[in-house]
Amino acid sequence: MSHEEDHLTDSPIVERIVGPSFQQVDFNQNKLRPLSFDEFPGQRKTIENLKVYIASARKRQEALDHVIFHGPPGLGKTTLSRIIASELGAPFQQISGPSLDKPGDLAGIVASLEPRSVLFIDEIHRVPIHIEEILYSAMEDFSMDIVVGQGAAARTVNMPVAPFTLVGATTRLAKISSPLLDRFGIQERLEFYETGAMSKILERSSKLLNLDIDAEATQLLASRSRGTPRIANRLIKRIRDFAIYEDQTKVSKAFVSQTLEKLAIDANGLDPMDRLILTTIKHRYDGGPVGIETIASTLAENRQTLEDVYEPYLVHKGYVSRGPRGRSLTPKGASLNLESTE
Repeated sequence: MSHEEDHLTDSPIVERIVGPSFQQVDFNQNKLRPLSFDEFPGQRKTIENLKVYIASARKRQEALDHVIFHGPPGLGKTTLSRIIASELGAPFQQISGPSLDKPGDLAGIVASLEPRSVLFIDEIHRVPIHIEEILYSAMEDFSMDIVVGQGAAARTVNMPVAPFTLVGATTRLAKISSPLLDRFGIQERLEFYETGAMSKILERSSKLLNLDIDAEATQLLASRSRGTPRIANRLIKRIRDFAIYEDQTKVSKAFVSQTLEKLAIDANGLDPMDRLILTTIKHRYDGGPVGIETIASTLAENRQTLEDVYEPYLVHKGYVSRGPRGRSLTPKGASLNLESTE
């Protein structure tokens, strides 16, 4: 094994400043969330469609059809769900798919919903199948079959529930069963944001954070934010930290560039983990193709994390291609300078 390969194997797997997951580290994230469609740059087609569906539901005085948002993490699924409830003037309740352990957990939540409420289930692909089945009749007929009693005395009682809107969010649409997916009348995929939309997000966030940042600095930060609002907001908070520490009253393009270099984020928005993935494919496996399980094993990383968190942006930018034999570097990916953050 070469010295370079030893370096690849021993490199630490860092928690990423540009990772779109791990929302629990961003305790103040809600402060930066848009509160209406007018404050939400990007995803124009999705928003235009949602405005039509919401206006129709309000005129009909009925619950909005069930909605599912899918796509890479950090693109605004939770925020859009909250905006939907706000635009409908409806109560909003949020739960996470992995937190549902027993059928009674979900049944109790659904039974307590007020008419036309919005119930948001994050990571809905991780709802266990025996719990998911409760949703079928609740979504379609606004009723649930509840088992009362035990053993021979047990019986099934059909209980009506208030008409509601289920909004699901997932990074893995293929993991959702067909019976559940078919019950979502509105299905929208969220895409990575263009730099212009990212700049508008950062302009708004900088004002909320009382950060004086010039237009060129905002543009540079937008170009390094991987088309992902959650990452952009995380980065601008780190920029604010460095600005306060260094007594910078006005954040310039040069200051942003220097700070991103300290955070090991290069000119393409890639961080050490991205470069490790690309370098591993390039040097360990001659540019590919190589199976995702092999990459995961080499990097001591979970396959799902690679597929959900790291890969989407690398594929979106044209650095990695996916094929039946595995992952390969594209000519664009192979030409990257992976040794530097410049």
